[in-house]
Amino acid sequence: MTIQEAQDTVDQWINTTGIRYFNELTNTAILMEEVGEVARIMSRKYGEQSFKKSDEAVDLGDEMADVLFVLICLANQTGINLTEAMEKNLVKKSIRDADRHKNNEKLK
Repeated sequence: MTIQEAQDTVDQWINTTGIRYFNELTNTAILMEEVGEVARIMSRKYGEQSFKKSDEAVDLGDEMADVLFVLICLANQTGINLTEAMEKNLVKKSIRDADRHKNNEKLK
């Protein structure tokens, strides 16, 4: 699935099954909730915290997909073409960081 296909699929789902988009502010809050759920899993799986019994069956991929879904909703609502935005962002990073990471002693 391309990014554009994902944007189209989410839009179709929202306008049929989801009825309509939540407003942008609500979706921003939902995005923060979903990112927090990813952070919770990461801190337990890769960090120093331990899982609670109720958290042991969590699915990191599913939680990341939740983040992506809400991010796509916000892009659709605000008229952002994520393919174009990602392409521009990679150009920016390639120029800005051309030597930055190579020269970072912490990464050697």
